[in-house]
Amino acid sequence: MADPMRIRANLAGDETTVRVLMSHVMETGQRRDAAGATVPAHYITDVEATHNGKTVLKAAWSTAVSQNPFLSFKFKGAAKGDKVVVKWTDNKGQSRTDEAAVA
Repeated sequence: MADPMRIRANLAGDETTVRVLMSHVMETGQRRDAAGATVPAHYITDVEATHNGKTVLKAAWSTAVSQNPFLSFKFKGAAKGDKVVVKWTDNKGQSRTDEAAVA
């Protein structure tokens, strides 16, 4: 299982800025190992962020995203202490869900 995501959600005025660091290998399926064998593709395909059960971000990713991706986005309508939940799913069916409180 992947390491926990590092999520920070900070409220400034009426805007909440969310920063997420995801731990994932993000293999394209085009790289070769030391023996010359192709390393199988393994990458995040879907990312979704919710605030109080409402989707505030949906993203579809592919192989063009770097290892351990960093994501930053903003939305309005949060209050201090609210929960922001971020979930990703990869091409092998693995997923990870983590949450953070708005500060």
